[in-house]
Amino acid sequence: MLSVKRIVGMRKWGALGLILLAVPCVQAEQEKEWISLFNGKDLSGWKVNENPQSIRVEDGCLITNGPCSHAFFVGPDGKADFTNFHLQAEVMTQPGANSGIYFHTKFQPDGWPEHGYEGQVNNTHGDTIKTGSLYAVAKNEQAPAQDGEWFRYEIVVRGRRIITKVNDKTITDYVEPENLDRDTPRLSHGTFALQAHDPGSKVAYRQIRVKRLPTP
Repeated sequence: MLSVKRIVGMRKWGALGLILLAVPCVQAEQEKEWISLFNGKDLSGWKVNENPQSIRVEDGCLITNGPCSHAFFVGPDGKADFTNFHLQAEVMTQPGANSGIYFHTKFQPDGWPEHGYEGQVNNTHGDTIKTGSLYAVAKNEQAPAQDGEWFRYEIVVRGRRIITKVNDKTITDYVEPENLDRDTPRLSHGTFALQAHDPGSKVAYRQIRVKRLPTP
């Protein structure tokens, strides 16, 4: 006859086993929520405006390097649109490089994007607005990463709140005022864009993915 203690122990281990079995399933479901924006092979799903030679794919990376240009993510149907989201990308800057990750923006044929916010990418460029800043809105003057090394850049938008992180460290936590007295930057909805800033700036992007978030 099994003792009560042994039965309780068996039940405990049985419950633990069910939990352990469930963990991979939960992780798998969470992975399904992520949408890959870049396949590492070509610019499928992206639309480049002026100076298309400034945006290219090299060794599995999306490279921005050359005269001003922007690569807009349009998706397979050309209608990519996001409101609340969690964006992740691995980024590597070269010395003196400047770039940016735009969000809530939309395609335009030339010039700096007029819609949405820019998450700054700049570790050693002369501009004092460094990586993790929301350009012209929330300024970070201390580079959180090194040139020549991959770092993880995250942008989270939920409601009126924007959070940027670099290697899990929060750089900016900004709440857009309800009575905003400017036309742009402004939260709304839209897509993403990567910036080629100038011929002296070379930045590599890879593992670019996004997860839609529920409305708060």
